Formats: sequence, C-alpha cells, structure tokens
Amino acid sequence: MQFAVITDIHGNAPALKAVLKRIDKSKSVSHIYCLGDMIGIGPDTNEVLDILFSRSDVSMITGNHDEAILALAKSESYPKSHAHLNEHHKWIADRIYPEFTSKLESLPRTITENVNGFNLRFIHYSIPLNQQDRHISKDPFAAIVEPNLENMENLFKEFSEDLIAFGHHHPIHYFKNEKNTYLNPGSLGCSHSSEASYALVKIKDNDLEITLEKEAYDKSNFIASYQDLQVPDRDVLLRIFHGCEYSN
Repeated sequence: MQFAVITDIHGNAPALKAVLKRIDKSKSVSHIYCLGDMIGIGPDTNEVLDILFSRSDVSMITGNHDEAILALAKSESYPKSHAHLNEHHKWIADRIYPEFTSKLESLPRTITENVNGFNLRFIHYSIPLNQQDRHISKDPFAAIVEPNLENMENLFKEFSEDLIAFGHHHPIHYFKNEKNTYLNPGSLGCSHSSEASYALVKIKDNDLEITLEKEAYDKSNFIASYQDLQVPDRDVLLRIFHGCEYSN
C-alpha cells in the first residue's frame, strides 16, 4: 500500500492541482491524508476546498488557520495569539462559501489508523491529550519547536504510533528512532520556490518507505492574485511565505 501526505496548502490552488495531478498520474497512491491549514494566507479558499471535498480518496483534519477562520465565520471567540492575522482571516471568512463552513466544522483534529500492522497518527501539530477538545481560541496547539529528533520525541511524547505525520511548521521534518517515525512533508502551498512539497509513504515488507517529493508549478498568476484581489497584509504574506517582494 502507498499513500500520500500533504499539508499546509494555505489557499494555493495551483500548487495543490500540480501535486494532485502528479499523484493521480502515478496511479500507485491509494489514499491522501491532508493535515490541515487548507486555507489562510493564499486567496484560493473556495477552489482549494472544492477540490479537496470533491475527492473520495482524501481524508482531512483541521489546522489552526482553518479553525481560526471558522471561528470568525461562526462569530465565535478568536485566538489572541492570531491577532496579527485577524484582518486577513476575516477577509477569508467573509468569502468562504457557507457549505464549506459546515464541512470544515465536521472535520476531526486527529486521524489514527492501523494499516498493515502499522499504527499511524495524522495531526496538524501536537496537542496535549488534556487539550484535545479545547477551542482554537484557547490555543490548544503546542508551540513550534526546531526540527530535530530530540524535539520531536518531546513534542509527541504522549503518542506512541509508528508513524506520526504532521504539518504546521513549514520546513520538512523527517526523523526516526527505534520506535517512531516523525514526518512533516513541508508546506505544499507556502514556499519561496515554485515547488510544492508532499510525501509518499509505502508500507512494504514490514517497513515504512518514505519518499519526500517536490512538484514544480507556475505560481506567477497566483502571486499576482494577491494584488488583484487586494488581499489584506499581502506584502507581508508574500514576503514571509513566498519570498516575494511585491509592492502596491
């Protein structure tokens, strides 16, 4: 069996389309796990969600951006830690189609499965067990730590699965010890290059074979759309998340 792991699409439809086209072309991937932050930062909210929810081979969980935007769309408390993103998130919440609000609300934060004897956990980032049900306004997700094995072991110390796949922190993470594999394929939609990151996981001969992949795509129209649509905080977002200097 082989499955794909994608995360942190962040409203980038051309990057998502490029990766899905490559995955579909291979015909070897039986399922796709999408690990949150489908929306936020990029403006392609409804297109990204339409693509994901229209597929029967995608399992999704929510990330902090999804939940913060959902809170605004439902007039619920918004996390103080995201105050710098409030205007941007409100812009997205005002434009999200109502049917996607209800679909996002139905998604879990965590998926656990046993596949061919391997226990798998899919999560956006670590949430302590005693905070699993806390509203996003209470900041349940753990603080980001630097990617190394020791930090991953401490970050996910409450979880024992063979594979712990996650996102949230945009750089690639791939660390292993004798018991656990920690995998973050890197942000699919936020990169200073014109490449979208994802991972393929093959379960074969009692082993997990992980391949880190990058798919090139044309991001010029996507970058231009920030200005065309007057996305709030576009200069800062483009500089930080896409490495672009783009002035008004």
